[in-house]
Amino acid sequence: MRTNMWRPTARSLDIHLKAILLSPPPLFSTKPLSLSPSCSFSTLHFLSQFSPLLSCSKTLISRIPSHSSVHSIQKLSLVAVRCVSSVSQAQTTISGTVGWDEPVSCSEVGDGSYVSETESESVDVDTRPSIPVRAFFFSTSVDLRSLVDQNKQNFIPPTSRMTNYVVFKFGNLRGEPNGLGSTLCGSDYIYMVVFQYGSIVLFNVRDHEVDGYLKIVEKHASGLLPEMRKDEYEVREKPTLSTWMQAGLDHIMLQYLNIDGIRTIGSVLGQSIALDYYVRQVDGMVAEFTDINRAMEKTGTFTMERKKLFQLVGKANSNLADVILKLGLFERSDIAWKDAKYAQIWEYLRDEFELTQRFASLDFKLKFVEHNIRFLQEILQNRKSDFLEWLIIILIGAEILISVYDIAHKSAITSL
Repeated sequence: MRTNMWRPTARSLDIHLKAILLSPPPLFSTKPLSLSPSCSFSTLHFLSQFSPLLSCSKTLISRIPSHSSVHSIQKLSLVAVRCVSSVSQAQTTISGTVGWDEPVSCSEVGDGSYVSETESESVDVDTRPSIPVRAFFFSTSVDLRSLVDQNKQNFIPPTSRMTNYVVFKFGNLRGEPNGLGSTLCGSDYIYMVVFQYGSIVLFNVRDHEVDGYLKIVEKHASGLLPEMRKDEYEVREKPTLSTWMQAGLDHIMLQYLNIDGIRTIGSVLGQSIALDYYVRQVDGMVAEFTDINRAMEKTGTFTMERKKLFQLVGKANSNLADVILKLGLFERSDIAWKDAKYAQIWEYLRDEFELTQRFASLDFKLKFVEHNIRFLQEILQNRKSDFLEWLIIILIGAEILISVYDIAHKSAITSL
């Protein structure tokens, strides 16, 4: 805790020096300015309270003659200021004031005000460092059971009926962030939330430590993606906040962050980063069908194979099923059901990441894909029907030819 007990005295010293330096003479006066002995003695008595400055102050004041001009007194005062400012910083420097090992100008002289210990503590509390939150999506499935078996010492037992994710804690904690009012800021404690559908959300992890935690999950993941998706967010703690939470640009401010808050925030960020992957998958299918339609516009036909079309049908259906079933996009968090505070966080983050709007956009694109698939299936079906019809015609023609040949052959034999 910073101590500010000497600040009033230091400010008083600033005022005395300022008075010596800036005291003007009467206007248009040509008389020499006299310095009363009482003033010199009181100033010396004040400066003598600072042992490092005693010798300097005695020397300076002893050199002041009984009758001195304003110009000489101001010059000597400036020397006094610089003499005072040359004292070692280790003895007098304090945060928020001018260092005594730096030159001091008249504009830097204090006004006598100071910050109390209570105000200093409140500033320290209100400016805590933020908690970085990083979300990743690099696989389509994670075996949570085997992951928990190999990391039992870090596993946090669930507090709800949700079974599609697990939470782990790592590092040395200064204060357990599970209770009311406890904090995660400034600690070495790390949370990792892993979801069955492949999302990972890391709390309070530095950049150079991310790969190590991702490798822990990678051993139990299947369907690894060629390109990992990632997103970043920020949580700030402010115990003096008048409300439970406060929204901000790319961050959320809470009175405190505990395990329930981590589960709530992690669930929304995990769904968001996974939904981003599925949206991009559907965007790829939309682009592919757009190219097919443009080619049909130019040539009047298309060359897609039936197998390729069926693959697109399966991909579209599986993406929709994964978003609805695996992600649980429309399932409300159990923690949000129990506590209105976390329901407020859950609803705000869903609006912040636009989960409902993004799913509506995804659903619209899937309907576009479905419409194109149905249209192309009809074309392929018509092609197959045409082929079968022509095949039947050929067979009938062949049968007629065979019949004519047989009749002609029998007629030739009977004529003989």
